[in-house]
This record gives sequence, C-alpha cells and structure tokens, in this order.
Amino acid sequence: MAALRLPAGGLIRPVVGPAVRLGSWEFLMSESEVAIFVCVSCRRPVEGRDAREDDLPGPPLVAALQARLAGEISVVPVECLAVCKRPCTLVLAGSSRWTYLIGDLDSDRDLEEIVEAARSYAASGNGILPWRERPASFRKGVIARVPPRATAAANPAAPEGLPS
Repeated sequence: MAALRLPAGGLIRPVVGPAVRLGSWEFLMSESEVAIFVCVSCRRPVEGRDAREDDLPGPPLVAALQARLAGEISVVPVECLAVCKRPCTLVLAGSSRWTYLIGDLDSDRDLEEIVEAARSYAASGNGILPWRERPASFRKGVIARVPPRATAAANPAAPEGLPS
C-alpha cells in the first residue's frame, strides 16, 4: 500500500519501499505499485465566463478515476504539476518504472483511455507504453517521459562532454 510523506517528514501512513517525488511531497510505493497524480489546481477557461468561474477539470477526473480504479491503482490529487497551460494534467508513476506526464486531458472525453492506459502501465514491468498502444489522448498529450532513477545508477558514464 502507498503513503504520502509530508514535507516536514511526518508520515500519514508508514510504508517500507521505494518512493516517487513530486515537489516537496514524497509518495512511498511498494515494488509493484503504480499511482496516478492528477493536478487539481489548473483552470480551463470557459467562454463567456469570468476567470474566477473557470472550469477546474482536475477534481472530477480524480473522482472518476478513483471510482474506476479503486483497489487497483492509487489516484492522488496534487496541487500543481506546473503545466498550467495544458489542463488537465496527470502523472503515471511507479517504482522502477518510466514516468509519464500527460496534459490536455478531459474527464468525460478521455476517461476510458486513461483507465486503459493506467492498467497497461501497471501491467508493464518497466512502465514503457509502446507508442502504437498508447491511446490517442496520450499520444497527443504527452509532455514528458522520465526514466526511472535506477537508469541513472545503471549508466554512470555520461556521453563525452557531458557531466556525469
């Protein structure tokens, strides 16, 4: 099971295992566990509305994913993923796996694709989702794919001219 470590070091629920960092939060995970982090602070402009009434697409996506993936994959709301111009944004992360940052998602339009991709990600050993197997929303919305920390340890020698 997973737990969040507070920036001050307090633990909501203790767990032994590797961790995934998002800003000052540390999400502890067991070897096989996967999590989806969803930004809940991005605002999507709505035509004809005042900026204070902009749509907040993250909270409905969190609720829908938690309902669909309960007991399978942790869904964690986070305050900001720093991709404010591409709401709604999420992160697929897992211990010793590649991490994906995906934007431009919609809880109504893309829910089934997100669920399918999250299950494929969880079933993969390394987190790599082959391009052709990624749903359209992921192919269009991918912002970054970040290697696992273990990759850096396995490749200590940097290419010539780059710091190691």
